[in-house]
Amino acid sequence: MCALTLAASLFDRWNKLAHIMNSPAPIPWTPLSGPTRQIALAVLLDGPLSRSDLAGRIGLSPGSLTRLTKPLLDSGLLVEAAAETAPATSGTARRLGRPTQPLDVAPSSHHFVGIKLTGDHAYAALTDLRADILAADDAPLPSHSLDDALDTVVLLVDRLVARLASLRPGAAVTGLGISLGGHVEGRSTVTLADYLGWQDLPLAALLTERTGLRTVVENDIVAVTEATHWFGEGHGCDRFALFTIGAGIGYGLVVHGATVTSPEAGFSLLSHFPLDPSGPLGSCGHTGCATAMLTLDALVTQGTQRLGRPVTYDQLLDLAAAGDPDAVALVQRAGRALGRMIAAIANLTMPERIVLGGEGVRLAEVAADAVTEGLHSGRNPRTRDPEIALQSPELARWARGAAVVAIQSLVLGR
Repeated sequence: MCALTLAASLFDRWNKLAHIMNSPAPIPWTPLSGPTRQIALAVLLDGPLSRSDLAGRIGLSPGSLTRLTKPLLDSGLLVEAAAETAPATSGTARRLGRPTQPLDVAPSSHHFVGIKLTGDHAYAALTDLRADILAADDAPLPSHSLDDALDTVVLLVDRLVARLASLRPGAAVTGLGISLGGHVEGRSTVTLADYLGWQDLPLAALLTERTGLRTVVENDIVAVTEATHWFGEGHGCDRFALFTIGAGIGYGLVVHGATVTSPEAGFSLLSHFPLDPSGPLGSCGHTGCATAMLTLDALVTQGTQRLGRPVTYDQLLDLAAAGDPDAVALVQRAGRALGRMIAAIANLTMPERIVLGGEGVRLAEVAADAVTEGLHSGRNPRTRDPEIALQSPELARWARGAAVVAIQSLVLGR
């Protein structure tokens, strides 16, 4: 190594070290266990909570709750929210005495960066401890090379760290979460990501070295399912399913309050689910499958062919909403297919709620009547329609999912 190269390398390492040493440290959060973890999680996910409500949820006596919450308050992990005075009930006077002080977390005590990697782009979000997005950013991936990907992630982290400094002077980033389509082992190693050409990459360790931040990596649909479970449309549900439409098809399931995981989660298994035996041939080689009927590229290709001119996905939906007969026919067919997919999910997993997300979720609104038709065609007429919630189509939602995985790493120590 020449002297100039060595000097540049040492200078780069010194800058990283100085950046880490000069960053203000967030309030420490030691991984918890037992009732203490239950208390912290309940307050994080549902706070502010009164002490009586919290004790009832976890099954603790007031004395035990006081004993267990004291070190959490002393460490700054929990805080006392604004005092509340219990309202008077009908026919009674307002009770005097010390107002109740609910327990809460300080969302600004920790901040996280989440980054979603696609085949040609990286989408990033800066969040607080409750996964509220404070800022978003994105950058193209120059190539599929690992070095280019690492450089792009570092660039986005640096920009969001600078953004945090302007939003909340003195605040620091606690952790980094990365999500991508593919197989991830131990929230650290990308065992296979076909669209990036990656295999057996210790991505978490590489990014921890480059950024100085504790880094976790997860499959993108698993990450967004966790975000939906903890802080999103599935929060509070014992059982819910997430179905996403975009460049591909995604599916996540939560049962008994826990995300169902599998080594096969990265295979996008519902992409091949048959929805229309007379439908078009999908890129996967299956006729009328979810890939052929619902993905953005498939509908854009079909719309361009049917209309005789190039259209984008949103243009196709706009034309259908405006009553263009060719667009209406194509979008309604896709809507019926989506309804049959929802029916299959409801029949097979019996969730309390089905959450629809992804960049293509607007289809559920434009083709609402067709979705209902398809749903009813696949359900017993004596069953009730499943509760359906729609997520925002913004790509920052996927980056938020990566941030939530980092939040879970902090809170649960995994």
